[in-house]
Amino acid sequence: MDDVNRQKDRIAVIGAGLMGHGIAQVFALAGHPVRVYDAQPAALDSLRDRIAANLDQLGIARGAEKLVSGHADLGEAVSGARFVFEAALEKLEVKQAIFADLVRLAEPDALLASNTSVIPIGRIAEGLDTRHRILGTHWWNPPYLIPLVEVVGAADTAPDAVETMIGLLASVGKTPVHVRKDVAGFVGNRLQHALWREAIAIVADGIADAETVDTVVKSSFGLRLAVLGPIENADLVGADLTLDIHNVVLPHLNRSPDPSPYLKQLVEDGRLGMKSGHGFRVWTPQQAAALRARVLHHLKTTATSHLGGLNGGAGRDDS
Repeated sequence: MDDVNRQKDRIAVIGAGLMGHGIAQVFALAGHPVRVYDAQPAALDSLRDRIAANLDQLGIARGAEKLVSGHADLGEAVSGARFVFEAALEKLEVKQAIFADLVRLAEPDALLASNTSVIPIGRIAEGLDTRHRILGTHWWNPPYLIPLVEVVGAADTAPDAVETMIGLLASVGKTPVHVRKDVAGFVGNRLQHALWREAIAIVADGIADAETVDTVVKSSFGLRLAVLGPIENADLVGADLTLDIHNVVLPHLNRSPDPSPYLKQLVEDGRLGMKSGHGFRVWTPQQAAALRARVLHHLKTTATSHLGGLNGGAGRDDS
């Protein structure tokens, strides 16, 4: 495949929700025309307004939202697009149906990418023609603030499709990484949910309450994670010390292949977290809003230099 045309390639996004509109924003801010498909008229009607509100919140001049258009017809949305990003519900049967339509409706040489966070790409592409152009691009929420995108090739994905996608993502300021095996959860969510499993087990076993677990993470090794990855840390302290520690602690860690019974009981009891006011912890609307605001402020602060490099094209403000 030829090099990515960074200014003119049309992008299509399937789904105008939380992830879809954020992905569209990233490409529009880099100067790409973007067509977004959604079956819900309300999602399309608010599409540009939501992107404009994000730009306002980030202190980036408006304009990029004008490069984004909403479409209720899937064929119209993907027509002429060289790259198509699916950002629909995290249900295998939904994604399989969408990709069956994309193989039929999209341009023959368009790359078709799923934003699934955990489903193996080979399962989504199973039985479809032109599987060589189907791959995964797992963006993180919010996609316009989190740099990482995991690029996942399935067994039938062409190597040059992966290379081209990585080039496109790098050109719009993302940090793409190549996940070399198509496994459930890829890299980020396998790591994240291994931590979550142990955190839930600690609460369920009465070792510490939920607030204490969160405090321990945020006030200790969590402070280092942005600049010191776990493998770097193991090399920093030494492989010998790491081995000594593992010999003691690993036999005592939770290793259940099934979700925690404690977690299942929370769901059965309707304790769904912030949406219900009670999950592992009790949340008032004010507490939930304050936490969301702290997370957004933190992400905005750490992403300032990254976003500054993207403040060009349609939304440039040189003042």
